Amino acid sequence: MSVVPMKRISVIAMKKDRKAVLEYLQVLGVVEVSFKRKEDEVFRKQDMSAQQRMFEQRAAQAEEALQILKNNAPEKTSIAAALTGRVEMSRQEFDEKLARREEILKECSSVIELDKHLAETVSSIPKLKDQKKALEPWMNFDLPLDLKETRKTAIFTGTLQGEYDRESLYTALKKYAGEAAFDADIISADATQTCIFLVCGKKDAAALKEALRRLSFAAPPVTGMNPKDSAAKIDRELEKADSELTTIHDKFQELAKFRDDLKFMSDYFTVRADKYGVISDLLQSRRVFFLEGYIPEPDAGSVQQRLEAKFDVAVTFSEPGKKEKPPILLKNNGFAAPLEGVTESYSMPDKGEIDPTFVSACFYYILFGMMLSDAAYGIILAVATGIILAKFGKKMEDGMKKTMKMFFFCGLSTTFWGFMFGSFFGDAVSVIATTFFNRPDIALKPLWFEPINEPMRMLSFCFLVALIHMFVGVGVKGYQQLKAGQVLDFIYDCVFWWVFIIALIVWLLSVPSMAGMLQLKTLPQAVVKPAQILALISAIGIILTGGRESKNWFKRILKGLYALYGISSWLSDVLSYSRLLALGLATGVIATVFNSMGSMGGRTPAGVIMFIVVFLIGNVLNLAINALGAYVHTNRLTYVEFFGKFYNGGGKKFVPFAANTKYYKFKEDMES
Repeated sequence: MSVVPMKRISVIAMKKDRKAVLEYLQVLGVVEVSFKRKEDEVFRKQDMSAQQRMFEQRAAQAEEALQILKNNAPEKTSIAAALTGRVEMSRQEFDEKLARREEILKECSSVIELDKHLAETVSSIPKLKDQKKALEPWMNFDLPLDLKETRKTAIFTGTLQGEYDRESLYTALKKYAGEAAFDADIISADATQTCIFLVCGKKDAAALKEALRRLSFAAPPVTGMNPKDSAAKIDRELEKADSELTTIHDKFQELAKFRDDLKFMSDYFTVRADKYGVISDLLQSRRVFFLEGYIPEPDAGSVQQRLEAKFDVAVTFSEPGKKEKPPILLKNNGFAAPLEGVTESYSMPDKGEIDPTFVSACFYYILFGMMLSDAAYGIILAVATGIILAKFGKKMEDGMKKTMKMFFFCGLSTTFWGFMFGSFFGDAVSVIATTFFNRPDIALKPLWFEPINEPMRMLSFCFLVALIHMFVGVGVKGYQQLKAGQVLDFIYDCVFWWVFIIALIVWLLSVPSMAGMLQLKTLPQAVVKPAQILALISAIGIILTGGRESKNWFKRILKGLYALYGISSWLSDVLSYSRLLALGLATGVIATVFNSMGSMGGRTPAGVIMFIVVFLIGNVLNLAINALGAYVHTNRLTYVEFFGKFYNGGGKKFVPFAANTKYYKFKEDMES
């Protein structure tokens, strides 16, 4: 377990080489740019935010175009492509695509414009259908719906709420129009509305208009032609829209050939935007520029040699200041490195803290395996991830490779605990032997014991694992204190608590009822008195030293009493490890239930088929659900119960100035 030591790097180079130096450092990807010095009369910053925004916008446009193509012309991807991640690009390929930049930008615009056209076309179809539906009640009407008058008459065409017949319509109109003369026809009527055509003399138009208003008269859809012709026109427009959608779809298929080019432009403009972000922070004079930041100590010499060999530069290194908090880069061996992501998800180590990844890895795999605890599931995990690593490991992204390695080790642990507890697809061996071969004597015997038959024994073992796990956590805290020369703090914070907890456990296990409940042997009464004395001494030590940062003795004692109250958190933390029992039993019980369900068909052809189907479906679901549960709860035990004993975190992750691309990664020859 180690945190890579950092150096501060300072680079002074000619301004004419600024672009080349920055691009070279970006490809190397080992320097985090971080400035301490401020502007003065000679060195000033140059605002490049406008250029940075321009490149960010172009990258966003390329991403928008890619998303549009994904929605309308999905890319056929394989599992291998998902596992290998970014595609390597040589300098020649880079230059070829860059030479076509303007062409690709035009295609990007074409994709975006085509998507707008698609949206307009798609949105027009419901509108046209609504217009046609609005015309349906008027299909028996052969005059234009917007006809308002003739030379001597006024015309009202529209709808009334509710259903009318001719008699009720005339009655309603005369009620409000009085003696006005008119002639009205009902075009169509249903429970919601009545479509009418009304003609009257112009002298009676005002009275009838008021009468119609009182009856909630509404104008019809205006089309400038009769309803049948309007409906035919709408049908033609719908056919045209459908044809347009087909054409647009075909165009998207044609534009899909530029997908890789768009990916390149997204990466290219992202890299350019990052570079101009750094340029904005550079201190520059008329002829030179100044860059500083952090670099991992192992890379310092190599980077200096390479920079000085290619450019006219001055590279110097210095140690970070005592009050300075350099970024954190973790480096672990192949066993622990897969767990670096788990540590980073919690928090990076603060300055002076050790990297907890290795010590947490030692327990992480054990805890995961105990929770899943089925040998068959473990073999599946280990074999599947092992094959993936063997086949795609060299091309995998670092994060994906670490994840696969983590589940590989988790699979090995699961296999071990599965054989220890006698679980192989639950009790599949026994069920298959009994049901289909009439051999009840064949079964997979546990190498240790079977938790489903001895749950209290398993619970006792879980509590033992909990104590070891948390004691190691306290030990790591003590190691850091001893390393810092804080010997008394080690005694106060670690030794007192170790003695106190162990003495209490010995005391409890000397009580027959407690030992019996946990299915353990009762300790002899001879150990009770020493355990009580040690518990009392360590408790007094915790009370006297738990609040030692306070100068006031009264406050110090109160804080010490509160520190002693921390024994309650130890109890709750130990009980949290009962989830090892719960999840382990859940895996076995669920598998056993599916095995029992599958074997209900008996030793018949149909029974065999039934067993295979239920067995496959049940165990796939069981593996997926319980593997996820084991992962989540192992993280919880690590973060809360283990890290809570010694780890504060709060460090900042090392983020180098690099080509942070999404689709392509540049080969070494990009440095030239």
